[in-house]
Parts: sequence; structure tokens; C-alpha cells
Amino acid sequence: MSYFVAIGIVAAVAGVVLLAIAIRRLQAQEPKHVAMLIGGMMLTAFGIVIAGFSLAYDWAEPIDFNSEGATR
Repeated sequence: MSYFVAIGIVAAVAGVVLLAIAIRRLQAQEPKHVAMLIGGMMLTAFGIVIAGFSLAYDWAEPIDFNSEGATR
């Protein structure tokens, strides 16, 4: 497991915490809370994507396009 998985997990958890704080205080309709909501969603999505791509890269077999079995 690479460091990107740990970074992704931390980013996703931080994003969910930011979302929870923003949702609790969204009733005030302040621009700060709306920005926290958008930032939390973006941070959560970034964490999931970075961890997912890192895991897929670690588990995937390397592709050799120079071998005879490779087709288009």
C-alpha cells in the first residue's frame, strides 16, 4: 500500500468532517458555510479518487504492448 492511499483516506475523512460541520450550520445561509459544503464535497471526492487510483495501480498487472499477444 502506497502513501497515496493514506493521503486519500485522510483527505476523505477530513472532507466528510467538513461536510458534517457545513450541513449542521447550513441553516444560517452564510457564504462561509456554503463554501465549506462545496469544499467538503471536493475534498471527499479527491480523497476517494486518489486512494482508488492508487489501489488500482498497485493491484493491476503491467501491460506489455510489445508482446505478440497484444491487440488493438
